[in-house]
Amino acid sequence: MARTNRRDVLAAGEIQVVHCINRCVRRAYLCGQDPLTGTDYEHRRELIRQRLEFLAGIMGIEVLGYSVMSNLAG
Repeated sequence: MARTNRRDVLAAGEIQVVHCINRCVRRAYLCGQDPLTGTDYEHRRELIRQRLEFLAGIMGIEVLGYSVMSNLAG
C-alpha cells in the first residue's frame, strides 16, 4: 500500500508536530570514522547542525530536537 502524500496529511495553517527521519544508503558514512577507508567524517555533525538551523529559520519551523547517529553498531 502506498504512503499518503504529506500535502494530504498536513493541514495548512495548523500547528503540528512532525517526526522526520533520514538514513544513509550504500553503506555510506555520514559521520565518524569509516573502518573500510579510514576516512574521518566527524566534521559533518557540525555541518548538519548548521544546515538544520539555517533551514528551520527560513522555513519558519521550530526544531524541538534532533539526533545525528553513527552507522556503527555495538
